[in-house]
Amino acid sequence: MSIHVAITRKVLPGKEEEFKEALRQFLGESFIHGGVHGAAMITSLPGSDSNEIGILRTFADEAERDAFYNSKLFRDWEAYASKLTEEPVYRPLTGLEAWFRYPLPPPRWKMAVATLCGVFPTSLLLSFTLGPYLQNLPMPLRVLIIAVCMVALLTWVVMPVITRLLKKWLRPS
Repeated sequence: MSIHVAITRKVLPGKEEEFKEALRQFLGESFIHGGVHGAAMITSLPGSDSNEIGILRTFADEAERDAFYNSKLFRDWEAYASKLTEEPVYRPLTGLEAWFRYPLPPPRWKMAVATLCGVFPTSLLLSFTLGPYLQNLPMPLRVLIIAVCMVALLTWVVMPVITRLLKKWLRPS
């Protein structure tokens, strides 16, 4: 299963253009590492005072992610980038934000349809499998148990499959 990582870097004043150009080059070079499946730079709107740059990376799996971050290519980049930015913040994307991680997100109505395709069968499954065992519990507790199971199944099982199956339809043309 693909692994997604979001990185935020605050660029030092006066170093913005140098960092952006170096990052563009590094993003291209990073595809030499076979486990890198995607990379994107997110910048603020022109005229904004923000000096934050976002980087989204997609890896084939955890082993490929770890191999990339331990590679000489990445270590050399990190040594150079650390002279142009503050300490970066790395955040794995594992929940809803990773389901629809594309350079351009699909329209919201498509995300809603894809989510419904996951929620409806999962709720039916949970109602039939857990419902009979939970019927004597107070309603708030029943709903909590179903909700916890629903979120776990959607996050780690159902939505990764749905987004993979609907990948071509979800991506804007």
